[in-house]
Amino acid sequence: MPTNKPALLTDKDIARFRNGSHHALYEKMGAQLCEDQGRACTRFRVWAPNAQSVSVIGDFNAWNTRAHSLHPREDSSGVWEGIAFDAKEGSAYKFHVESKYQGYAANKSDPFALRCETPPHTASIVTDLSYDWQDGTWMKDRHRHNALDAPMSIYEMHLGAWRRIPEEGNRSLGYRELAQPLAAYLREMGFTHVEFMPIMEHPFYGSWGYQITGYYAPSSRYGSPQDLMFLIDTLHQNGIGVLLDWVPSHFPTDEHGLGYFDGTHLYEHADPKKGFHPDWKSAIFNYGRHEVQSFLISNALFWLDRYHVDGLRVDAVASMLYLDYSRKAGEWVPNRQGGRENLEAVDFLKKLNSAAYQAFPDIQITAEESTAWPMVSRPVYLGGLGFGMKWNMGWMHDTLAYFSQDPVFRKYHHSELTFSLCYAFNENFVLPLSHDEVVHGKGSLLGKMPGDDWQRHAQLRLLFGFLYGHPGKKLLFMGGEFGQLGEWNHNQSLEWHLLEEPRHRGVQHWLRDLNRLYRTEKACYEQDFEPVGFEWIDSHDHNQSLLAFLRHPKGTGGTVLFIFNFTPIPREAYRIGIPSPGQWRELLNSDAKEYGGSGWGNLGGVQSQTLPSHGRENSICLSIPPLAVLILKKAD
Repeated sequence: MPTNKPALLTDKDIARFRNGSHHALYEKMGAQLCEDQGRACTRFRVWAPNAQSVSVIGDFNAWNTRAHSLHPREDSSGVWEGIAFDAKEGSAYKFHVESKYQGYAANKSDPFALRCETPPHTASIVTDLSYDWQDGTWMKDRHRHNALDAPMSIYEMHLGAWRRIPEEGNRSLGYRELAQPLAAYLREMGFTHVEFMPIMEHPFYGSWGYQITGYYAPSSRYGSPQDLMFLIDTLHQNGIGVLLDWVPSHFPTDEHGLGYFDGTHLYEHADPKKGFHPDWKSAIFNYGRHEVQSFLISNALFWLDRYHVDGLRVDAVASMLYLDYSRKAGEWVPNRQGGRENLEAVDFLKKLNSAAYQAFPDIQITAEESTAWPMVSRPVYLGGLGFGMKWNMGWMHDTLAYFSQDPVFRKYHHSELTFSLCYAFNENFVLPLSHDEVVHGKGSLLGKMPGDDWQRHAQLRLLFGFLYGHPGKKLLFMGGEFGQLGEWNHNQSLEWHLLEEPRHRGVQHWLRDLNRLYRTEKACYEQDFEPVGFEWIDSHDHNQSLLAFLRHPKGTGGTVLFIFNFTPIPREAYRIGIPSPGQWRELLNSDAKEYGGSGWGNLGGVQSQTLPSHGRENSICLSIPPLAVLILKKAD
């Protein structure tokens, strides 16, 4: 047990807490193991300004509400504090809060709990976060891995449903059990980062972690905080970045949680038109309350600091930005200027991103934002929201809508593929094929593809080729990489048995090789966010449903050519204009037999001819396979 002195909560701390600028509250609040008067103890602190009394109850005092009373500070901050000599590491506890109003009393989990009991139990646990990190090399160099001009191929996953053990009651793997097999798999598949769906403690497993009650506690379903640190540490040692899905947009109203914490709407808005989310039946944070800003920003920095996380994906940003999100007329309250923008949330997001990048300039904060709100991924000092990147939901929607069409009709939907390039460089975009696209009756990615079994697999490979060719960082939800058949089910393991079948194994090998190409060819990532990194060759061949474009690296040389055939009709002797003469070699062909294709191709490459095409003096003549992508590069 640590023998630290109790962390002082100074007047300066209180002032910063109350004006929303305290970004390390986790060092001061909650339960802290320490030493006082030569004796080991735990100091407790909790914010409950409208409480009549607060006490700590736990297994160390038989849950007696009168055994360990806390005392309010004299600075009118609303912080209650006290020491319990009987509470030690591993002790379960809650705060018994009796309100000044309406006779309300409840046993509340610690908002700053570092660990919680495994659901359905809800007590907090006194915890020491000491851990001997071994990822110094990664942390020193991660600015290169997270840079905007670096390759970023993200594997999104739900920890509890990646692999399960049927022989042991279908249980999920724990943090430590996952570490080595997950790191080995991601290395083999060539992903640069993994993004965990929310791992903060949540009472309902079926929420996938998006209904959080323990914002500072990793879910005990999979092990201890140190077990999670071991997982992250192992991934870092294997060159894999770790991103966390983070949910500051809403929280559940379970009695032990943040809702109605001290008998008042402390963390949430009192007005249901502002404080209740109609989609998720949950509470919305009061972003205008400075103490709530301090709580949330401290939480974001906590994961970046104590868990060495490389970035956060902020969930449901659109629901934060708009007061009328999912609301009808009369169900929302306009802002002070009469508009529908949530000005308090805008201010909070700017403060969040400014604080995160100031403290950790080598991380990335990404917004899941589904509207045309301007400058989401532009710096605050330029008038932006300050995110590093933003999910391109428009690209995802249009692309999947196009692929769902029978190829006979695709020529009428050609613009669904090309429109995204009209705005591709307005933001720093991530192209997401996420969990949201394979749940709630939407089926799997493979299941969205029309045609027979061969055509469906070919089109899935084609979809991934389009993902990796299009400007923007890449994100793919687990199971997609081998063509999962069924819709994702959080209560089951992925369908790993499908890899016994050649076509599914072929999809996996294709995705692996795409990742390797993506990381090798600078043209595919260096200028993802710069218009000069992309150049159309042909965006207008809607009759044959073909596209061709170039990706350029910084400097000269190394340009990569992508050619897509979105129909099952092979195109022979198809002429493509090229930027320079010479031998153009085939880097990848999604129709290769090793990927489950028919084996159509160009025998490894083609020689250019001095024949004009597509406004260029030189061209190449290609055999373009059905439902396939060719990726070529001029030979050195």
